Amino acid sequence: MANALPLVALLVIAGCAALASATTYTVGDSQGWTTGVDYTSWASGKNFGVGDKLVFRYVTKAHTVTEVSSKSAYDACSANGEVSDDDSGSTTVSLTTPGTHYYICNIPGHCASGMKFAITVSATPSGGGASAAAPRVPAAAAAMASVVAAAAIKLALL
Repeated sequence: MANALPLVALLVIAGCAALASATTYTVGDSQGWTTGVDYTSWASGKNFGVGDKLVFRYVTKAHTVTEVSSKSAYDACSANGEVSDDDSGSTTVSLTTPGTHYYICNIPGHCASGMKFAITVSATPSGGGASAAAPRVPAAAAAMASVVAAAAIKLALL
């Protein structure tokens, strides 16, 4: 059993590194997803990667989080060809594929007045810090590491 300890430790470290590298972004930070916010500026300077999450907070049914599939739909503020659409008031989008992703609000007039943004998602996790209003993922990684470490100690003692 003592030979299993290095393998368990390696798995714990790898799992913690994967969790710690993901970032959760609260779209619009404390202002949330609403009219009157410059989301292009909000998104600029951030490095989005596969594994990151976008959290949209807004008044239920007052807005939508609509991912559209093309730049032309984004530019035209058209929900035709939508990838996803939600108006629940709390939408979490997991970034699972690299490439450019386009988000709009499809309530009439909202997108045209600036309630939209496009991001480029890299194939590698961002590893950057979470936005101020978002919970940090590394705390979960630390909790998981404690549980697995305790299990590894018990295994080593057997």
